[in-house]
Amino acid sequence: MARSPSGTPESAHIAIRLTPGASADRIDGWGVDAEERPVLKVRVRARPVEGEANAALLKLLAKTLRVPKSSVTLDRGGQSRTKMVCVAGLSDEDLRARLSGL
Repeated sequence: MARSPSGTPESAHIAIRLTPGASADRIDGWGVDAEERPVLKVRVRARPVEGEANAALLKLLAKTLRVPKSSVTLDRGGQSRTKMVCVAGLSDEDLRARLSGL
């Protein structure tokens, strides 16, 4: 695993546009937000009640990226549809490579 200059494992950040209450958990691919920044569009079946949709998002991302669930955390946007997720142990390049087929 690559390490940053501070000696801690690298982590990658990814912007997510989450849609709760969908018919299935799935990643819909890439899109852009209102400010033309790239976001990963994700749908989950869970409702946005007591963090259920956020938990489903983190679980789906961990499975898709083939990393432990504990490596995927929510940085920002706990109560917003637009979220910033941190994936510990992956560089930005590794993250892009694992999501390249979407």
